[in-house]
Amino acid sequence: MAQKKVLAIVLAGGEGKRLMPLTADRAKPAVPFAGQYRLIDFALSNLVNSHYLKIVVLTQYKSHSLDRHISETWRMSTLLQNYVASVPAQQRRGKEWFLGSANAIYQSMNLISDARPDIVVVIGADHVYRMDFEQMVQQHIDSGAHATVAAVRQPLEYASSFGVIETDSKDPRKIARFVEKPKSTPGLPDDPTQFLASMGNYVFTKDALVEALNKDAATEDTKHDMGGDIIPWFVEKGSCGVYDFTHNDVPGQDAGVHYWRDVGTLDSYYEAHMDLVSPWPEFDLYNDEWPIFTRQQISPPAKLVRSATKRPGTAVDSILSQGVVISGGTVAQSVLSTSARVNHDAWVEQSVLLDNVLVGEGAQVRNAIVDKNVAIPAGVRIGFDREEDEARGFTVTESGLTVVAKNHAITAEPGA
Repeated sequence: MAQKKVLAIVLAGGEGKRLMPLTADRAKPAVPFAGQYRLIDFALSNLVNSHYLKIVVLTQYKSHSLDRHISETWRMSTLLQNYVASVPAQQRRGKEWFLGSANAIYQSMNLISDARPDIVVVIGADHVYRMDFEQMVQQHIDSGAHATVAAVRQPLEYASSFGVIETDSKDPRKIARFVEKPKSTPGLPDDPTQFLASMGNYVFTKDALVEALNKDAATEDTKHDMGGDIIPWFVEKGSCGVYDFTHNDVPGQDAGVHYWRDVGTLDSYYEAHMDLVSPWPEFDLYNDEWPIFTRQQISPPAKLVRSATKRPGTAVDSILSQGVVISGGTVAQSVLSTSARVNHDAWVEQSVLLDNVLVGEGAQVRNAIVDKNVAIPAGVRIGFDREEDEARGFTVTESGLTVVAKNHAITAEPGA
C-alpha cells in the first residue's frame, strides 16, 4: 500500500491574553520557555521527529518574533521538498482576518490544494509535551474515521477547563459526544476519577476536512472553531475517533510517562518551569532520541564564579542557559535564560528569568517571572510584598506569582 501523503498545519495565531504581560508584544507560541526554547519548538519538534516534514504555521497576532524565529531556525531541505513555512493571515476569502481556528485553515485552503495531501494533521502551537504523531495517524487510517482527536487524561475536577470527549460504550476509540468546558462529565470506565480532554491535536482525511470547513464557512451560527464547531460536526456524523495519549510510545521516554502541559496562564507557565527543575522531572529535556530543536544562540557557556569578596556563585536544582553568569550570587529551583546575570550577594529562588535579565548586588527574587532585558537594581526585592510589587507596576496573580514585563524599568524605590 502506498504511503499516505501528510501535510501538517500548526495553529499559531493565538493572542494569549491570559499570559499577559508575556504576550504584550509577542504571539503566545513565541513566548520563551525552558531557558532557550520558544513554545512553538515543542509542536514543531514533535512533527519533525514524527517524520512529517511538510509543515505550515498559520500566524496572525503580533507575529514578528515568531516569524523571525521560524525563518532563522526551522530550515528544511528544499532539495527534498520539505519545509516549515510561516503563513500570515492574507484575507484570501474576504476582508476579515482569521475569525477562529477553523476559519484560519479555511482562509488558507490554497495550502492544502498546493500540497495535495491524503491526511492533514492540525495541531496547536503552545503546549509542552512529546508525542509521536505517526502512531496517531496510523490509528486514524486503520479506524476509517474521517477525523481523530488526540486526548489526554485529566482529573474530573478540570472538566470545565477543557473540551471533553465521551467515548462510545461499544467502541472506546469512537467519540459519542464532544462538549466544550462542561460543568461535569462521567469518569472513564477504567478510571472513574479521570476524563478524556482534547489536546487540540487532530488528524483528518483531507477531503472530509475540506468539506467540513466549507460547510462551517457557509454557516452563520458558528464561532469557526476547530474544537467548538468542526469536531462536533464530525461527531454528529458518527465519523470521529479518539486517540488516547497514554497509548503513545516515544523513543527514549520511560514507559507510562505522558507529560502534557497547557501553559495558557501565567501560573501554568510558571508551574511547567518548576516541573523542569525537580530532581526527577516528569518532562525530561535531556532525551536525545526525541530532541526538542531550537535556534542555538552564539553565547559563551554558563559560568559560576566567586565575586570580588570571594563569595562563591552557586546554583542548585536549576537550569542555566548559555551566557549565564552567577558572580557571587545564589540561584535555587530556577530557570535562567540566555545571558541572565546574578551578581554578588543576590538571591534568586523558584523563579524564571528570561534573556538578559540582570539581578543587581544584594537583590532578591522569588516566586517570579522576569521577562527580557530587565535590570533589577541593587537591594530590590521582588516577590516578597504584593503591594510593593503592584506599586512598581508588576503583575501579581491571585496565587501570588509576580510577573515583570519585558523592558520594564525598575527604580530603587517603588513609584519613584
